[in-house]
Amino acid sequence: KGENKANGCIINTLSQITANPLQVAVTVSKSNYTNDLILQSGIFNVSLLMDETPFELFRHFGYSSGRDQDKFPNPYSSELAPNGVPYLTQHSHGVISGKVKQSIDCGSHMIHLAEVTHAVALNNAKTVTYDYYQEHIKPRPQLPKEQKGYLCQICAYHYEGETLPEDFICPLCKHGPEAFKKIG
Repeated sequence: KGENKANGCIINTLSQITANPLQVAVTVSKSNYTNDLILQSGIFNVSLLMDETPFELFRHFGYSSGRDQDKFPNPYSSELAPNGVPYLTQHSHGVISGKVKQSIDCGSHMIHLAEVTHAVALNNAKTVTYDYYQEHIKPRPQLPKEQKGYLCQICAYHYEGETLPEDFICPLCKHGPEAFKKIG
């Protein structure tokens, strides 16, 4: 089911862990369909989106499920990397393909440790960061100082409880408690 569907999501982190061999770690929400495909296939691609990427594309990747729709409809062109997995081309600075060596269950998220099998820069644009995303692409709404609770640093969802449950998943962006900051 879904093996031939192109899928994508906004991942939490991509970190280089060793240089020789070149290995990276990616953190993906377990509730995201992309995580299921990485576990099944043992491969993934990461498209490094550019800072001028329109918010609509982030919303498309971050807030919709791969179970329900093609993640790369027109006008979001895609190509196949050498591992056979599609990657986004129109708004990407580069692409990194990985072969998973180990997957670690971290509660709401999985960390996939992978050897890089393909990496290419597509242009000289800057790669977007969450800080840039939150400052320029979709600024977080500012809450009044008297509000208390927890604020999701990814999508600004406000959880009003006194304590955030350890297994809490943001209903908007599907990130776990590590994405939340205590306010008030």
